Amino acid sequence: MSATLETVKKVAAAEPPAAGMDELLQDIRARRREFEAQSYIPQDIVDRFKAVGVYRALVARRFGGDEKSPAEFCRLVEQISQADGSAGWVASFGIGAVYLAALPLETLEKLYANGPDQVFAGGIFPPQPAVQVEGGLKVNGRWSFASGSTCADVIGTGILPRSGDKVGLPRMAVMPREKVRIEFNWDVMGLKATGSNDLVVEDVVVPEEWTFVRGGASSLDTPLYRYPSLSLATQVLTVVGLGIARAAIDEVLNMAGGRASVTGAPNLGERVYVQLEIAKIEAELRAARAWFYEAIDEVWQVLLGGGTPLDDQISMLRLSSTHASRVAADVTRRAQMVTGMTGVYETSPLAAQVRDAQMITQHAFMGEVTYQNAGAMLFGLKPLPGYL
Repeated sequence: MSATLETVKKVAAAEPPAAGMDELLQDIRARRREFEAQSYIPQDIVDRFKAVGVYRALVARRFGGDEKSPAEFCRLVEQISQADGSAGWVASFGIGAVYLAALPLETLEKLYANGPDQVFAGGIFPPQPAVQVEGGLKVNGRWSFASGSTCADVIGTGILPRSGDKVGLPRMAVMPREKVRIEFNWDVMGLKATGSNDLVVEDVVVPEEWTFVRGGASSLDTPLYRYPSLSLATQVLTVVGLGIARAAIDEVLNMAGGRASVTGAPNLGERVYVQLEIAKIEAELRAARAWFYEAIDEVWQVLLGGGTPLDDQISMLRLSSTHASRVAADVTRRAQMVTGMTGVYETSPLAAQVRDAQMITQHAFMGEVTYQNAGAMLFGLKPLPGYL
C-alpha cells in the first residue's frame, strides 16, 4: 500500500480501533454478498458490534455505558461503513440509546439492568392509534423501514395515544422483540442488508412508563443528552455515506497498480484523466467531511461549556449533513466511472457502494427541504416546524 493511501485511510478513522475491530471489519468485507443475499446483518455480526462497543457508545455512564461524544460515535459508524454500507447503517442505530433516554429513569434502570449493550430498533411512521386500557396502551398496527430490527433486543413503534376523544402527542412504545412480528419485505436497490422490513404488532399492551415522545426532553442532563437529537439522528446516517465514499476512492487507488488494459492503455493510476478526477473527488470528500465534523464540534463545545446551541448552529448541523450525503454519493459514483467496466461487475465493491451511497440521499432527513429551511434561516426567516 502506498504511503499516500495509508495517510488517507488514517484521516477517516481518527479514533484508535477497539479490540477486535480490525478482524470484524475484515469479516464484514468478506461477507458483504452473503449479507445482501439474506437482506439483513446476521446475529453474529450484531453480537460483535456489541463487543466493540457500538451499542453502549451512547449509553449513559450511570448505566455502564461509554457516553461518547457525537463525533466519536459518528467516526465509529463511519469506520464500519467503509467495510460495508449496510453494516454501518445498522450500527448507526446505536443512536437508539439517545432516543431511549427520554424514558423515565426507573424504566431506564430496568432496561439496562443486564448491561448497556441493548439493541434498539423501530418503526415510527405512520403513528398508529393506541387505546388506553388497564395496564397501559394497547398497540396495534404496521410500521415500515425498521432497519436492524431482526437482531434487536427491544423495538419501538410510533403511536398516537387515545383516551376517549382525547389524542395525545405522538410517542414511541417500547416492547420486547418477541412481541413483534417482522414481515420480510425489504426489496430495494441499495442498503440491501439493512433488514429495513415492516413491523406488525397485534394487541400488545405497553405500560405508559415504557413510552416516550421521540425527540422529547431527556431524563438525563449531561451534554450528550442535550445535543439536538434530530440532528444527531441525521448525522449518524450521513457518516455511512462518508465511509462508503472513502472506501470507493480507496478501491480505485488499490486498483491503480493492476495490469494494463487489454486495449494497451496505461495502468489506471497512470492515466491523466483518472489522476485529475481522483484528486478532485478526494478534495471534495475531505472538504464536506471537514465541515460536517466542524459543525458537530462547534455545538459540542457550547454544550460542554454549559450553554445552549443557537438555532443557526443547529441549522448548520442539518445543512452540513445533507450536503455531505450528496457529496458522498457523487464521489462514489465518480470513483466507479473512472474504472470503466471493471466497476460495474457485482464482484467489485464499487457496484454496491454506488447503490448504497445513493440510497442515503433518498432518506427524508436528506431531502431538498433541508436546503429550503437552511436557506430561509440564512435570510432571517423561520424554518418549517420540526426542522430544528
